[in-house]
Amino acid sequence: MSRAAVEDILDRIKQLPDDDRRLFDELLARQEDREWREEAGKARKIAKSRGIDQAAVDRAVRAVRHGG
Repeated sequence: MSRAAVEDILDRIKQLPDDDRRLFDELLARQEDREWREEAGKARKIAKSRGIDQAAVDRAVRAVRHGG
């Protein structure tokens, strides 16, 4: 999709009445959440297949936060 097409879509969104804009925002947020959950599920499967569990993730986060 071209930049001009994206800008046209954004202009149309801006022109929506308030109620329609709120509905659009809600539906877009639901879609983003659904996509995030799908990707997170895929990432968990990949991590599990590589032997990475939540404890390993927690240790890595702690190491980054605390420098060790």
